[in-house]
Amino acid sequence: MSFMNKLLSVVLLNSMLMPAFARDGAGGISDNVITDPNYGLGRVEHIVLFKYKPEVNSETKQLVAKNFLALKELAVRNGKPYIVSIVTGSQSSLEGLGHGFEQGFIVTFNSEGDRNYYVGKPAVKDDHYYDHAHNAFKSFVNPYLLEGDDGVLVFDFRVQN
Repeated sequence: MSFMNKLLSVVLLNSMLMPAFARDGAGGISDNVITDPNYGLGRVEHIVLFKYKPEVNSETKQLVAKNFLALKELAVRNGKPYIVSIVTGSQSSLEGLGHGFEQGFIVTFNSEGDRNYYVGKPAVKDDHYYDHAHNAFKSFVNPYLLEGDDGVLVFDFRVQN
């Protein structure tokens, strides 16, 4: 059997074995599955960059950083923190490719499920399956960022060894 046929067999077998309760009404995987801590095990890095409105002062930017870093303890699941680490810093590259982003954060998770639980909306619809502390932070920071997609950039990746 060729590699492609083996791969196709594995994909088909997995789709047949996926329980019916794991699918949402649109045929996708339901929120309770994609936010399970064991979903997509392996280190995931969640990079967030902020571009502030011109009137936002340095004290407010420091408050944003303080509140973001506090999510390490405030973001809990079943009473326990689930974020591995959060680091932050200001843009300092001399390459001239920062595109106006001033502040960056890297949040580390042990799985895609933990990352999905943290991210919440719009990826997760059911509020039982996302972190309300992070959702509150998004509401807090939004007025300080440039409008629309211009004020924040998010890039996630699974660490490849």
